[in-house]
Amino acid sequence: MDRKETNVLFQQWKKEESEPFIGWDFSHIAERCVEEQPPWSYMELAKTLLLSSRAVLDLGTGGGERLLAIKDIFPKRVVATEGFPPNYILAFRRLSPYGVEVVQTKSSSLKEKLPFADGEFDLVLNRHSAYNASEVARVLKSHGFFLTEQVDGKDLEDLCKVFGCKPQWSFFTLNFALNTIKSTELVVVEAQEWKGKTFFKDVGALVYFLKAIPWIVPGFTVKIHFENLLKLQERIEKEEKLIFTQRLFLIKAEKP
Repeated sequence: MDRKETNVLFQQWKKEESEPFIGWDFSHIAERCVEEQPPWSYMELAKTLLLSSRAVLDLGTGGGERLLAIKDIFPKRVVATEGFPPNYILAFRRLSPYGVEVVQTKSSSLKEKLPFADGEFDLVLNRHSAYNASEVARVLKSHGFFLTEQVDGKDLEDLCKVFGCKPQWSFFTLNFALNTIKSTELVVVEAQEWKGKTFFKDVGALVYFLKAIPWIVPGFTVKIHFENLLKLQERIEKEEKLIFTQRLFLIKAEKP
């Protein structure tokens, strides 16, 4: 690959790097990044539980994308939390017209205290956001449910390796999550883990992905990691697409 070709690629990737990312919306690369789906449907499970609930809490709602998808079956009370200020503003703007109370929290962590009373909700939902299991148990009513789909700490480990780094939270596995729940009142009624593939059809899509999710490759920029990206370009020219391993797990628990 000559200097002119590499310069063209650099400019293309810089353009992808500068594309805006709002909420948790990957529509910009929807046709260029394809993820296999797990055997369960988080949204279908959430909808089933929602139909028998009166007060629902969605932890780490992002830009409210998932809640908006089920707005037609909202119960009497729906509350959503979000710790990232730009996403909180977006979620508030999107969800408030449907009667959702959007609460800005200070963080999203395994130790986060929730600003709600004991037994305030009969369903707590969480998709891909950190949570404090003891706090989830506290705010749930008796016979309430907790449903969470989580990204395993070793997700995209092979992608990290390409850039010379390791997953930051490799300890966060299904077993780890189950152990945190065991220390609470919650009783696990379903637990599954799954490994599948994520396909990138061009390196530009990967650039956008890594800028949108900065903890995969900390400090990622096109300029700093250009040589790594060129190697991936060579690989995609031979293999037609880039394939990496994704890992997810699902837990459904009930408070007796």
